[in-house]
Amino acid sequence: MTQEPSIFVGGGGEGYATPQSLLLGYGNRHGLIAGATGTGKTVTLQILAEGFSAAGVPVFLSDVKGDLSGLAVPGNPAGKLHEPFMKRAATIGLDLSYRAFPVTFWDMFGVQGHPIRATVAEMGPLLLSRLLELTEPQEGVLNVAFRLADEEQLPLLDLKDLQALLVFIGENAAAISTRYGLVAAASIGAIQRRLLVLENQGGTGFFGEPALDLADLMLTDAEGLGRINILAADKLMQSPRLYATFLLWLLSELFETLPEVGDPEKPKLVFFFDEAHLLFADAPKALVQKVEQVARLIRSKGVGVYFITQNPADVPENILGQLGNRVQHALRAFTAKDQKDLRMAAQTYRDNPDFKTEDAIRDVGTGEAVTSFLERKGIPGVVQRTLIRPPSSQIGPIDAGTRAQLVAMSPLRGKYDTPIDRDSAYERLRAREAKAAAEAAAAEAAPREGATDLRIDPDEFARARRYDGGSSRSAPAPKTARRSSDTVGEAFAKSFARQLGTKSGQAIVRGVLGSLFKKR
Repeated sequence: MTQEPSIFVGGGGEGYATPQSLLLGYGNRHGLIAGATGTGKTVTLQILAEGFSAAGVPVFLSDVKGDLSGLAVPGNPAGKLHEPFMKRAATIGLDLSYRAFPVTFWDMFGVQGHPIRATVAEMGPLLLSRLLELTEPQEGVLNVAFRLADEEQLPLLDLKDLQALLVFIGENAAAISTRYGLVAAASIGAIQRRLLVLENQGGTGFFGEPALDLADLMLTDAEGLGRINILAADKLMQSPRLYATFLLWLLSELFETLPEVGDPEKPKLVFFFDEAHLLFADAPKALVQKVEQVARLIRSKGVGVYFITQNPADVPENILGQLGNRVQHALRAFTAKDQKDLRMAAQTYRDNPDFKTEDAIRDVGTGEAVTSFLERKGIPGVVQRTLIRPPSSQIGPIDAGTRAQLVAMSPLRGKYDTPIDRDSAYERLRAREAKAAAEAAAAEAAPREGATDLRIDPDEFARARRYDGGSSRSAPAPKTARRSSDTVGEAFAKSFARQLGTKSGQAIVRGVLGSLFKKR
């Protein structure tokens, strides 16, 4: 083993490599865990999470199948896996001991962990357009909505804020189109329908406050172990676009928020992106380019990003080339396309003269892998066949009672449990409408211009008779107050149009994606 701080991954045994370790100093150089279903990717993710936590590095990962909650409890020495685990440990020279790790459970729906939220403004128009699958014209309308919210001081915190703003834009489309370009009613309607679908998928609970504080993902426990943040994603995976967009938002928030640290001795945070193919499936080119930019630059913020997917071909080449630490489980080549993908995967490794990489990737069994980790000076290691070490924590999920007990003991207990609905776009637009309605009602109550008052004032009648010498001619009718013919909507629109002409255009700081996805 190397003397540098590292995470032992496996190795050893006849026909296998010497011990393989991931150097902590290169943990922020990103990585890849790939392989067919059932080949051991989840266990590899688990042992890497354990290793980073033991080194004092916080971890964020998504639990797609519900299996990773076992990190919170020690392995079972009386379980059926104990004997094969001990045999494997002896083969690779590991002194295996069971232990638990500090875990914080999160759940976007607030059922299996602390609720996790973001505001609409933090999400930004580009990612929200991606989430809603909007067309280019519809995305343009959404950008108008965000710009208008900035200039009109209408904070967008939850979905009802955005829905209220879209109604306002529709009712004042003429005035808004004059300044920002045509805002079509059809586009507004399409966005509103997409928001309704998002609501039905459970997105309402995600948008709002209190929003996630990134510092809460970077905690350590009293013993200095990094806390492992586990996002319950089994239900979330039923809305794959919401899942991928949320993780990309979180990654982008980290990129925007954390300071530059260069190359630290160990990462500040490690981020595991499971089912990574969902991030890139049908993604527009501009979005893929931004993901590439984040992956390239977030390393200097001390964040390591590890993609987990079935096939390395799921990850674009420009991003794949930045993943220095790799664990490749078996790929099955049943079709011509499978064989092509297998050859391409083998070509991304530094050759080992002792075996053919393509054959090794095809032939390794469950719990085995082809590995390559960065060595000193960041040089890719020679590809090796490796027996993956057993985890110290439990393989498989914990029961609901244990999870509930751990959530109740969390240092974040109570911080995110109760949603906050403060003054924002929805409330301010309603207040404006009420004010406009009151002004219009007051104007309507005034005497109408040109109206005849049928009541007779005796003094006025006497003056009239003196005017015409007692004849029947009448004096000119007295003037009355001018009648306002403006409706509530007209008064509101006129007031809004005047405001548009005087606004300075200073935007509210939106945080992450407002600046991340602006043109550079």
